[in-house]
Amino acid sequence: MGGKQSKNKKNIEYGSPTTPVKIKINSAYTEHLTSYELACSEDPKLESFDSSLHQRTNRVINKLAASSGVEIKSLSFDSLREVTQCLLDMNQDVVKVILQDKEDIWSNQDLFSLVNMYFDSTAKTMEFCSELQSCLNRARRSQVIIQFAVNHFEEEEDGNNKYEKTLEELKRFTLAGDPFSKEFFALFDSVRNHQVMMLEELHKLKRRLDKKLKNIKTWRRVSNMVFVTAFISVLIFSVVAASVAAPPVVAALAGALAVPVGSVGKWCNSLWTKYEKVVRGQKEIITSIRIGTYVSVKEMDNISVIVRRVEVEIGALLRNAEFAVSEEKEVRIAIDEIKEKLDVFTETVEELGKHANKYCSDVTKARTVILQRIIRYPTGSTTEEATWTETLS
Repeated sequence: MGGKQSKNKKNIEYGSPTTPVKIKINSAYTEHLTSYELACSEDPKLESFDSSLHQRTNRVINKLAASSGVEIKSLSFDSLREVTQCLLDMNQDVVKVILQDKEDIWSNQDLFSLVNMYFDSTAKTMEFCSELQSCLNRARRSQVIIQFAVNHFEEEEDGNNKYEKTLEELKRFTLAGDPFSKEFFALFDSVRNHQVMMLEELHKLKRRLDKKLKNIKTWRRVSNMVFVTAFISVLIFSVVAASVAAPPVVAALAGALAVPVGSVGKWCNSLWTKYEKVVRGQKEIITSIRIGTYVSVKEMDNISVIVRRVEVEIGALLRNAEFAVSEEKEVRIAIDEIKEKLDVFTETVEELGKHANKYCSDVTKARTVILQRIIRYPTGSTTEEATWTETLS
């Protein structure tokens, strides 16, 4: 009788196969568990993991519950092996998912290399800007010389000195030659080709970052797996404790084990949130570099077109000047031709100057924006940066 009462008392206190062990853990993690259930409904892979987890957990708890009628406060080797295997299997599943998506999410060598490439490129671009300004200065000097020639012609037209000063200026003009040197075009091709290559690399990296953002779903899955695995581990350990200890000890043990579990849920959530922030920060930097590089390439194309026009126009002026110098009797005809072309040449040089100033200014602004983004990486952008990038795009 006493043995029967003792057995009944034990069933009431420690639980039986039909009476689940009641541990006050759920209330502390209701929010995390609800989030986990929702994630399972949205993610087939996580749902599959959850199904497997349920099977393992039920199997081990039933195994432990079946041995709860044993009088001695100990577990069979069989039961302990079941518990150990269950915990190992759960952890192995999580590790498997992590290994499938392993990646150092806090650093990005590709981004680092591209940023270095960008600043090397812009340094070369600034060198090109200096060369462009030198060419422009030479073009403007040629413009002034040819204007002097026209002015002298008008002064000497009625004289008898055979256009001495006019021819002198025309000779100076022909000696000045083409303001755009071979070095200018070599540097132009080098800078443009480098920027086009960088645009291609930026496009590839952007695609990888887009993929990473999509893969945050995977990391969310991992975080949920980690949390629920830790939670179930606490539950199983509590059941084990219930099989070998008195209720006060069970409560104390469950409470002690539960302490890290809450932080696991929060830590996992913060992990993928931080990752998303990092990746978005990387993507912002890449977007800024892409905009700056794209604008640079397009502006270089515009400059190239205008430079070719300047070359054509100054070539025509040079031919007329050479004709006037070699055929002094035909100075009037040559000067008339020069007058017709001079205004167009002047306008084209001014247009090139405006494009050159804008180009150099845009390159400087782009470098500044990207430097600011890197300094604050991976935080967001300022209103000023957003306005500028919107203007460029």
